Amino acid sequence: MKRTGAQIIWECLVREGVTDVFGYPGGAILPAYDAMLDYPIRHVLVRHEQGAAHMADGYARASGKVGVAIATSGPGATNLVTGIATAMLDSSPIVCLTGQVGSRLLGSDAFQEIDITGVTLPITKHNYLVTHAEDIAPAIREAFLVARSGRPGPVLVDITKDAQQAACDFDWDAAAPRRSRLRPAHRPQPLLYQRAVDLLARAERPLILAGHGILLSGAVAQVRAFAERTQIPVALTLLGIGAFPASHPLNLGMMGMHGEAWVNQAIQQADLLIALGMRFDDRVTGNLKTYAPRARKIHVDIDAAEINKNVKVDAGIVGDLREVLDDLLPQIEPADRAEWLAHVAALKGDAAVRDIQSLPDAGHLYAAHVIHDLWRATGGNALVVTDVGQHQMWEAQYYRHEAPRSLITSGGLGTMGFALPAAIGAKIARPDAEVWAIVGDGGFQMTMAELATAVQERVDFNIAVINNGYLGMVRQWQEFFYGRRYAATPLLNPDFTKLAEAYGIRAVAVRSRAEVGPAVAAARSSGGPALIDFVVEQEDTVYPMVPAGADLQAMIRRPLADDGDGLAETAASA
Repeated sequence: MKRTGAQIIWECLVREGVTDVFGYPGGAILPAYDAMLDYPIRHVLVRHEQGAAHMADGYARASGKVGVAIATSGPGATNLVTGIATAMLDSSPIVCLTGQVGSRLLGSDAFQEIDITGVTLPITKHNYLVTHAEDIAPAIREAFLVARSGRPGPVLVDITKDAQQAACDFDWDAAAPRRSRLRPAHRPQPLLYQRAVDLLARAERPLILAGHGILLSGAVAQVRAFAERTQIPVALTLLGIGAFPASHPLNLGMMGMHGEAWVNQAIQQADLLIALGMRFDDRVTGNLKTYAPRARKIHVDIDAAEINKNVKVDAGIVGDLREVLDDLLPQIEPADRAEWLAHVAALKGDAAVRDIQSLPDAGHLYAAHVIHDLWRATGGNALVVTDVGQHQMWEAQYYRHEAPRSLITSGGLGTMGFALPAAIGAKIARPDAEVWAIVGDGGFQMTMAELATAVQERVDFNIAVINNGYLGMVRQWQEFFYGRRYAATPLLNPDFTKLAEAYGIRAVAVRSRAEVGPAVAAARSSGGPALIDFVVEQEDTVYPMVPAGADLQAMIRRPLADDGDGLAETAASA
């Protein structure tokens, strides 16, 4: 059948199972927008193209499907870049479709011409410049395959305006991608499996490091079975949260720069680390020269480039984690590691600040109160999307995630402004989920124009602004390492409740612990977007903290003396 290039775009998206796209129109993509009206796909009109990329990302992470963003040439395409980079570093499968000037104008510095494939080459798995209508279907089909195969990631397809306007025969089957262009599937050698089994059998103090790859591979059940059979405690990366139930007795909590102190200590004392779907990021390891000095290391990852990249390992297994564990589990004997588990429990000590049902309240409102009370109110069943900064770390510490894909956050790039649009995408992907965007007052102001998108699209979700009047994490670094010289971190904020009300969003400000519960309950029952401005203590600090490049065990702890905030901790639990 004959179709224009613009029609072929939507034909392909429909056949790929796409039901929602996030975008912003413009001249070079206008033929596609004109054709869109004839296809059963919901278009979400963003207020900035960065929001489109983050929404597609949130959609992908919440659903496990490929998210789609669409933009015009020039500034429309370049505005996608931060969102594409965010997806790249967190292995999120999105496809970005951009319009481009006519093929005859390429290289002429035409109006709104930018070499977006050149710009995004380092931050995409692959990208395409399409100049002929007959090449659109093959490019889009291959883009979806590349985005979701192996280690997922973003793909960009740039389509010239004349390619969208031209007509050609459309043959879906003939446009099927050639799998030979993808990297061959890795099948680990039996010798590597045997090496891993031998290392496990000899280990007395092993530890599982659970990463984002567990969620991406769908290996949650296999990892749990592996941990329970071997009785090995589990530490999680930030993006791995939700891959292992928070209430499970083998779950130790988060590792790394702002991870739990006992977790970092256990890593440093372990004699074997089993890294599953994680990449030994610098925020996890600290000083590589002193990282886990007594430990042998097994690393399972689908990306061969990650094996031995940052940390040298004794058994590097390249393959899909679920398949590897399915192969490995029958070869592993059950084990009793009561002595090691008891030792780790002793390292944890009296960590009551994480576990008690009601954090102490000495008349101050702290972000920890807010996160903990939100967890209690939602029963831990919400899908939480966080921005980047102190509130992100407090969420990881105080909200206990039981289910996969229940925490969405920007880890690798650390993108402020991520949460609000990503939460919109997540809610559209999972309309029955209770979605909370937890944002700082700084990051929220970077993308708060997307409040209009939420209202226009009738997105029923809730926004918790952790408002401390600072760029909180940067201020914390200035406190510790720059003599409290707060350069460019104090914020003059608008009245967030009035701002939300201007968009027709229900909003309330909260300044005391007693107000948290009623405000959360009202937001949950509002039947539409709701915003709570939590005005918290300004100079609060995330503990513990490993200074950048320091030894993992060299953590800055919360002062032992209770300074009146009601949150003093013991040395063991801080």
